Amino acid sequence: MEHPASQLYAWREERGTRPAPAGADIVRERRRVLRVTMLGMRGFPNVQGGAEKHTEKLACALTELGCRVEAIVRNGYVAKDGRATWRNIAITRIWAPRVSGVEAFVHTFLGVVCAAFRRPDILHIHSIGPALFTPLARALGLRVVVTYHSLNYEHRKWGRVARSVLRLGEWAGMAFANGRIAVSEGLAKQMGRSYRVAVSAIPNGIDTPLRVRSTAFLEACGLAPNRYALTVGRIDETKRQLDLIAAYARQRAPTWKLALVGAADHAGSYAHAVAEAAHKTPGVVMLGHQAGENLAELYTHARLFVLPSSHEGQPIAVLEAASFGLPVLLSDIPAHRELGLSRARYFKAGDIATLTEQLATMFAAPALEKLDTAERARLAARHDWHNIAQRTLAVYFDALSGTKSGGLADAPSARKMRELS
Repeated sequence: MEHPASQLYAWREERGTRPAPAGADIVRERRRVLRVTMLGMRGFPNVQGGAEKHTEKLACALTELGCRVEAIVRNGYVAKDGRATWRNIAITRIWAPRVSGVEAFVHTFLGVVCAAFRRPDILHIHSIGPALFTPLARALGLRVVVTYHSLNYEHRKWGRVARSVLRLGEWAGMAFANGRIAVSEGLAKQMGRSYRVAVSAIPNGIDTPLRVRSTAFLEACGLAPNRYALTVGRIDETKRQLDLIAAYARQRAPTWKLALVGAADHAGSYAHAVAEAAHKTPGVVMLGHQAGENLAELYTHARLFVLPSSHEGQPIAVLEAASFGLPVLLSDIPAHRELGLSRARYFKAGDIATLTEQLATMFAAPALEKLDTAERARLAARHDWHNIAQRTLAVYFDALSGTKSGGLADAPSARKMRELS
């Protein structure tokens, strides 16, 4: 099989034609499959989380382009069924302790060591916590691309030490990676300004929506079509499910329900508080993590989609809801505004009173205006996984050819390091 660049680019070297893209010399020398190792996510397929869904879909699209992809995953999140591959993607399960704040650290270190033995063409690290090991990967002779998914150190759940480690991971990833990607324009510009490096803005993607006529899963959950508000996301303080439950509890004798899709990664005080609040509030239905046809059925028949998050990178759940044409009610944060949804309604994150009013208004309306066909088509084109994979390949080629690469010369000064910590 030829190197995937031969599928991605067509060029000539004759005078007057477009010059060969970065990495063309590598293609001529190797003419073989590009080997990519993904690291930093919990696992896939169907593992909860934005970075997890991103890597799953990206890996599939890269494989379709001709790459040979390996995913190094955490054994606690992937079924022990003995499978070594999934959709032509090699799955390598490595142990990690199920301890918040330690799990990613240990797993990434072991994953980098594993990659050093496997010698892929590209080690693609996802998220700034795992990016802490970018210098180690470079020292071991690996070419590294880092994708920045979210400003994790702004999350309230992390203490001072954890936030400092995450900031250090951000610095390490931006300073030492051979290639850098951010899932939103805002993140890319912010990192470019802060570290004076090139960061490619490549968004999250969405699949063609699977509209499900069946309502069997809804009925099993006690839900009725068009009579529930839906939210999808990990049970986490940044998603602010408690705000949404509180706003629902203030509704006057609602004839509709609130469906919460998502689970907690680790048992903790916030997850316990959400479960307790949902149990005490009639009409709130907790459904845990859902995927596939069950999730598609929930999107298909929802009245509206709500996401009250305080922080996001680029929320795939909102993109999915929009792809189904659902009216969306979102917290007014940059990541939501950047999506450019013309009919979205916004409220200040943490403003339960306004959220209460918005929910009441949207359910009292005879009908809600959904996203039109043209806007859904625009979203589908911008967030197409095949196109995203092609743009990611371009970053890989730049990393392999040595352009836009990071290293000690690009590293921020000691003063900057003190500011970050």
